[in-house]
Amino acid sequence: MPCLCARLNAGMQNLISHMGLPLASTGVPPMFSLLAFMLVGVVVASLVLLKLRQSLLVAYFLCGLAIANTGLLEAVAGEQAREAVASMSEIGVMLLLFVLGMEFSLGELRHLRRYAFLGGSVQVGVTMLGAGLVTRFYFGLEWPLVAVVAVACALSSTAISVKLYHDMGVSASSGARFALGVAIFQDIFIILFLVLMPALFVAGGDGKGMAPMLALTIGKGVAFIALAIILARYVIPRLLSAVADTRSRELFTLTVAGLCIGVAFLAALMDLSLVLGAFVAGLAVSECIYKHRILSDIAPIKDLFLTIFFVSVGLGIDLREAISSWQLILALAAGLILGKALLIGVIARMIGLSWRAAVFAGIGLGSAGEFSLVLLTKTSEVTAWPSAVSDPLLAAMALSMAMVPVLMRFAQPLGNWLDKNSARLPGRPTASLPPAQRVRGLTNHAIICGYGPVGRGLCGSLADEGIPSLVIDLNAEAIRELQSDGKAALFADARQPEVWDLCCVDQARLVAFTFPATPEIAGAIQFARERNPSITVLARTKFSTEADKLRNVGADIVILDEAESGRAVTREALGVFNLSAQS
Repeated sequence: MPCLCARLNAGMQNLISHMGLPLASTGVPPMFSLLAFMLVGVVVASLVLLKLRQSLLVAYFLCGLAIANTGLLEAVAGEQAREAVASMSEIGVMLLLFVLGMEFSLGELRHLRRYAFLGGSVQVGVTMLGAGLVTRFYFGLEWPLVAVVAVACALSSTAISVKLYHDMGVSASSGARFALGVAIFQDIFIILFLVLMPALFVAGGDGKGMAPMLALTIGKGVAFIALAIILARYVIPRLLSAVADTRSRELFTLTVAGLCIGVAFLAALMDLSLVLGAFVAGLAVSECIYKHRILSDIAPIKDLFLTIFFVSVGLGIDLREAISSWQLILALAAGLILGKALLIGVIARMIGLSWRAAVFAGIGLGSAGEFSLVLLTKTSEVTAWPSAVSDPLLAAMALSMAMVPVLMRFAQPLGNWLDKNSARLPGRPTASLPPAQRVRGLTNHAIICGYGPVGRGLCGSLADEGIPSLVIDLNAEAIRELQSDGKAALFADARQPEVWDLCCVDQARLVAFTFPATPEIAGAIQFARERNPSITVLARTKFSTEADKLRNVGADIVILDEAESGRAVTREALGVFNLSAQS
């Protein structure tokens, strides 16, 4: 197989020469030639993998792998371009950290603190221990490199998991929320590790030499953060306000990019990581009123340079080495996914989540992540990696990321099967709502979410038949009216998982969503299903295109407003001609 790669490399170079394409020796700038092949290749690979429902990150990685191992890199650009790609990929990583800093929310961290600090710390700690032992005793690496590999294995791809949860309509489910909490802890951990990593390698793993180096690094970090706080309070808001007053979008975008790179440059001047500087720059502007505009302006630039970064990861892999180690790569990828998925699933169950939620969280966070690739790539700038180790690791981590979308297709049926064939978790009381609102003693009842015209009609019809019901709505006046009539009602938001612990859903026969709002319904269906897998779920939507999404997340009956309106219009129109719909 390595011989085949060598022949393919030589053949591609001959083909390029005979076709007369611009080579590195011609007058065409090498960087331009490489970018042309790179971006066209990314588009083609992305279209193919999207058809296969794979992550775009895998397409970027494969594109770089193809360019580096078919002779295109040397024939088109030469080594000059590799250095330029590395510089541009550094910008992509900085912008990624800048956006991460902007999106970091202390409020969300407080809300998910149990998931983040309990679940996240156990996951990261146990994964690092297992990965560190394997790396040390199988590969025989020094302790600083062992620490890097251990941390890289502990991280997960937030981008892939969040997109998959969104596409499946389960973003608001307890499994997705648990995964988000763990991912937040991972983000905090990797930032701290990137700050301390240079000291780890300078000291060479020696405890005596490491302590003063760590102390110095922490001191510089504290000084830098203090400087960043001053900039965030007194300089950056005034600067952004002055630029916004000019109403120039170009100037605003340039200012944002300048802030990101400028603060990162300050960090570099203090011998700190560029990525730390970019993250702190994002934090500095995260609380200003221009946050969402900054995110929208910076997103296209970030996406472009980050694409180049992931392509550059593929550029650095020797396919011949990787193919010769294909068994090791498969074993590493399978071990990583299986080990992390089982660990995260067990942690989720111990915290009190259902099997369904545990499966969604475990598979979603089972792979390596974007920062795993960033970490391994950044380490190569500090110390030399043995190619027999780095290439299989990078390939295995990329493969694990490619497998998550495939495995996620089995998450829902597997979770449902486990919930139905195992002891159901007792509902946990929640203190988020007053005790007076807790509904007790309901059984064999219907839960009606939404008390608009449709909900009122359904509630009245059920009452006429002697069927007990519970109404959940955010209309305080309607809830007071129902409670004064002695009916069960909760002033609550069905999108919040705590609400479903209050409404005796495990004893209910039906839950009906009477408002046509697909994203909200999709998340709430997950909460109901997690607590009662056998309940019948009735949902309502405006458009037929949304009906399949609702069925995929667990709706048994979907009422289409379009279809019902069509039947009503047909019935009334035929009535004008004294005809019935049956005729």
